[in-house]
Amino acid sequence: MNVPAGPTRLVIVGATGMVGGYALRYALAHPAVGRVTAIGRRKLGISHPKLNDVLHRDFADCSALAEALSGQDAAVFCLGVYTGAVSDAELRKITVDYSVEFARILRSSSPDAAFAFLSGSGADQTGRSRMAFARYKGEAEKALLGAGFPHIYLFRPAYIYPVKPRLEPNFSYRLLRAIYPAFRMLFPNQVIRADDLARAMVDVAIRGEGERGGLVFENRDIRAIAVASSHGNPADGRKL
Repeated sequence: MNVPAGPTRLVIVGATGMVGGYALRYALAHPAVGRVTAIGRRKLGISHPKLNDVLHRDFADCSALAEALSGQDAAVFCLGVYTGAVSDAELRKITVDYSVEFARILRSSSPDAAFAFLSGSGADQTGRSRMAFARYKGEAEKALLGAGFPHIYLFRPAYIYPVKPRLEPNFSYRLLRAIYPAFRMLFPNQVIRADDLARAMVDVAIRGEGERGGLVFENRDIRAIAVASSHGNPADGRKL
């Protein structure tokens, strides 16, 4: 493991979202994290001695973030949008362009930083998938792997259980939430709690798992990390 010598300086993108929100709360309470820079399109509305809340509205151009991203040890990128909530062009822009642009500035400002990316189950780096979500997540993964980071962590959750009640984005999510208890029992490796996913992303990012290069964590791996993290043990993941 490549643990920073001092308290970890962690960036979280998308902390106003479900997974990013849990990541933020977990990171602020984590004893190994000394500073959290949360970057989002709206303010968090909270204060904490560890927190630097940075407002950035246009992720198509992250040049203005160069100073805020300087001297960071790791980043957890949770910015995203639900399929069907926006047009196909907007989905690709948010999923691919925003991720790659942010990574560009982070890499130039903090070349030794680790990067944890919230991808999705079925992400296809070949671009042949019929599902736009899978193609775009795969395209983003491929670009991030080529960005030059010493450590890239790709998290591919299946169904993310919200934990707390919320307004579900569509019928499929409402159905999955309704049948979650049975679905979890029958298909445990096809579900992950949002808070478990967030903790896994933060823990892996700040510990610096594995040798240099990329690691991909499928839903089964993420569940294992959540269990291992609760016992203070590192997880392996699959080398890319």
